[in-house]
Amino acid sequence: MKREQTQPSNRRLGVPASATLITLIVLAASAARPADVSKEQQLVDNARATWERFAASPVLSSELRDWFRVSKGFFIVPRIIRGTAVFGVAGGRGVLLVRDEKTDEWSQPAFYTVRSLSFGVQVGGDVSEAVVVVRSQKGLEQFYGSQFKLGMNIGVAAGPTGGEIALGGLTADLFVYTRAKGAFVGTALGGGRIAVAEKANHAYYGRPVKPTEILVTGNVSNPGAQGLRDLVTQGMR
Repeated sequence: MKREQTQPSNRRLGVPASATLITLIVLAASAARPADVSKEQQLVDNARATWERFAASPVLSSELRDWFRVSKGFFIVPRIIRGTAVFGVAGGRGVLLVRDEKTDEWSQPAFYTVRSLSFGVQVGGDVSEAVVVVRSQKGLEQFYGSQFKLGMNIGVAAGPTGGEIALGGLTADLFVYTRAKGAFVGTALGGGRIAVAEKANHAYYGRPVKPTEILVTGNVSNPGAQGLRDLVTQGMR
């Protein structure tokens, strides 16, 4: 009689069936969750935490509410890594949200890199996070290009930290607030460059996308940004 031939099972090969199943699940999960998206989502979540700290500050909370009446957008940098102590060179990554002046709704976040920052002497090289108020249309349009240099053709100033502010007397295009060692201060940034993070935007929205498609026309969206957008919107109330 001819014996029926069978394929060796995982158990005969010394591999438990449960281990094989776990391996398949892990591989499937890895394929369905690109690492780049997770990394950019973490930056969005960190930006949300930074905004919460700034908005909860007794020094800045009233000022941020005042800024909502005139600002074009907010650029949030959750972590600034300092370089050499001598030159104060630093860099980081951040996200920009823009307000629709007709609806008061906030855009999806656009990703940028920040390089070669030089901070004022009042904070030295210990800056850990920053919020940049985009006050003017001229300042906002700088973010629509591929990159721009701070202080070149646009005015950059330290954000006032005196509670209520007289917005009519402020003329700079960008105002910078920083948090260092738990203290909130305003400091000017000089010599730095802000550039569009094309790969990050591509990863987060699933296709190559220009800043204007994210910030102006709203052609793309990611539900992971809703928490940050809702939190910033609360400042309008």
